Order: sequence, then structure tokens, then C-alpha cells
Amino acid sequence: MSVEDGGTPGLGRPRQARWTLMLLLSTAMYGAHAPLLALCHVNGRVPFRPSSAVLLTELTKLLLCAFSLLVGWQAWPQGAPPWRQAAPFALSALLYGANNNLVIYLQRYMDPSTYQVLSNLKIGSTALFYCLCLRHRLSARQGLALLLLMAAGACYAAGGLQDPGNTLPGTPSAAAAGPMPLHVTPLGLLLLILYCLISGLSSVYTELLMKRQRLPLALQNLFLYTFGVLLNLGLHAGGGPGPGLLEGFSGWAALVVLSQALNGLLMSAVMKHGSSITRLFVVSCSLVVNAVLSAALLRLQLTAAFFLATLLIGLAVRLYYGSH
Repeated sequence: MSVEDGGTPGLGRPRQARWTLMLLLSTAMYGAHAPLLALCHVNGRVPFRPSSAVLLTELTKLLLCAFSLLVGWQAWPQGAPPWRQAAPFALSALLYGANNNLVIYLQRYMDPSTYQVLSNLKIGSTALFYCLCLRHRLSARQGLALLLLMAAGACYAAGGLQDPGNTLPGTPSAAAAGPMPLHVTPLGLLLLILYCLISGLSSVYTELLMKRQRLPLALQNLFLYTFGVLLNLGLHAGGGPGPGLLEGFSGWAALVVLSQALNGLLMSAVMKHGSSITRLFVVSCSLVVNAVLSAALLRLQLTAAFFLATLLIGLAVRLYYGSH
């Protein structure tokens, strides 16, 4: 299985073991993100500005990359610093920033459930750009695997978890919750398509950039997250009045920032040594972790849709990475 196909690098058992451990850690961190955010809630709301969390996450990643270069964990390239090679990462930061903000605006034009289901189309857009930009052809078996992955995400989003207190229509708790009806506007649909296209393009473009440049991963990340910090600093400053940068932060919030920063670094390694397709499988497998943690920490109930989604993910992994 080749790295280009999203498989495990064939570099011997020790490195394969480290690669597998890295993917498992990333899956766990992705899956823990939503439950950890839920534990941050105060009176049903997140007590800090979302832009603060994003900015602090980018800053943490930048500091970790700088530290790894300073202590010599990754060698600085010989000769003059290759600052010219930093410029292309500005586009990566811009694409990621646009995508993060589109997620917020999408909520105005559709309900969260519709967004969760339709956003799985980004799996298809990522595969499309992966084939077009990196010139890798997917087999029919691999294409079917990605379709199953999309179906699994939609199935889970449609009802993989439920609150036991709100299971019966007409109960006081359900009435108090006032669930939003399913809806999507034409503008919302256009924005969602744009979101999926930008998501796929940003992932594949960053992979292409990291693989073409013969630079240490930490230095490439330093370039990327420098632009990321500058962009998010501007967005945070231009976001109008609100809580301060650290206002409302708790231990859980700090854990969210740290886990997302570490996961971002792990994902950059996947992009450089694996592929964007590998990233899709990591994100999809994290749904299982998310559901289990939500059931354990938030007392949500697993439904039949969750087990169907888990089965579809398992089949997709088997089809894509199994022996042909």
C-alpha cells in the first residue's frame, strides 16, 4: 500500500507503528473536540469568543513549531533561510480561514442537522481535487469506499445520538428545547457548495505544497501558522466588542486549545507523509470516538444510526485499504 493511496508508509515496522499511533491519536483528538467543548458550557453557552479559541490554537501551533526548530528536533535547512518558499502558505491560511468563517455563516441559512448531513459532500470534493491536482486515479473500489464514508457521516449526523430526555415529542423537555425545523435556503445551499469546494481545495493544496517543498515539516508549519496567526488576529480584532482574549477560559477550554493544536500538527504530518484521503478517514473514524465520549460524558444515548454509521465506516476502510 503506497503513501499516495493514503496507506501506511512502508518504512519498516517501528515507523509503521509510530504512524499508526499518530493516526489513532489524531482520531481520538478529533472525536474528543465536541464533547470537550460541551464541557466548557456555562448555562448552556460557550463562555468565551470562538475567535479567541481559534487564535490561541494557531498561536500554540506556531510556538510548538518554533520550539521544535530551536531545540533541534528538526534540522534547520543549510544556507540562507528559504523565506521565498513561505509565500505560498499564505493561500493555505486564507483558504482555511475562509472555511472556518463560512461554517459560522452557514448556520444562518440552514439548521444544524441539515448542515451536518450536507457537509459530508466535502469528502467528494476532496477526492475530486485529489485526483485533479495530484493526478492520482482512484479505483472503482476506492470510489465506492468514499461513497460509503459520505453515507456514514450523513447517517451519523441524521441521528447517531439523542438525548434520552427529549426522545418523545410533546414532552415538557422537548417543548422547552424548541428544536429548529429542518430547512435550507437557496443561498445556504450555494454557500455549502462553496464551503465543500474550499475544504477540498485547501486540504489538497496544502498537501501538494508540503510534498513539493524539500523543507523540514516544522519549518513549513512555521510558515503556515505565522500566516494563520496574522489572519486570525485580524479577524479577532475586527470582530467587534466582546469578551477579552482569555475571558471565560477554563481548564476544559485550555484542553480544547491544546488538543486542537497538537491535532493540527499531527494532521500536517499526515498531509506531508500520507494524503488528504487519509485525513478524510481519520475525521470519519473520529465520529465513533465522538459518540462514545458523548455517551459517557454527556449521557447521550447511542442509536441504531450510530451502529449503522460505524458499520459503513468499517466497510469503507476495508474497501479502500484492503488488499485488491
